[in-house]
Amino acid sequence: MAKKVVHVHLIGKRKDYYFSSISAVFLVLSREDIGVSKHWLLNAGLPKGHVVCNSRAVIKMGKLISCPRQPNSSMETNVRNISEQ
Repeated sequence: MAKKVVHVHLIGKRKDYYFSSISAVFLVLSREDIGVSKHWLLNAGLPKGHVVCNSRAVIKMGKLISCPRQPNSSMETNVRNISEQ
């Protein structure tokens, strides 16, 4: 199952941040850090594949791909089998 991830690259600081939502970006970074407001970024079309690039940051949205979870009972059995060896 793929989940969305917001990637923010700060150009001047050469740092990368990854967030679960656009709102989460503004819990860590300020408007001054990334050069755009939350309202502007929400309307920028990131889910449609648009990339925001300015003198302070490059912001884009992608998909986080992960493995499907195993049922808990299988995981517990695997842990027990390993610990018994």
